[in-house]
Amino acid sequence: MSRRCELTGKKNSKANNVSHSNRHTKRLQKANIVRKRLYVPSEKRWVTAKLSTNALRTLEKIGVEEFVKRLRSVS
Repeated sequence: MSRRCELTGKKNSKANNVSHSNRHTKRLQKANIVRKRLYVPSEKRWVTAKLSTNALRTLEKIGVEEFVKRLRSVS
């Protein structure tokens, strides 16, 4: 399974490790993804979603109903 946020689409990115001598080597910056169980009152059921922590803040702002609508429009 990919490490990608279902709401924002945020994923891993590539970057460089930079040593004291200024040598650059490739590395991976992982997205901060968590699994979250959300209760959807209109459907009267629990939904599990993989979200970035930034998306969790957005979820608090827009609400679960709007979040589910956005998920369905993407899929």
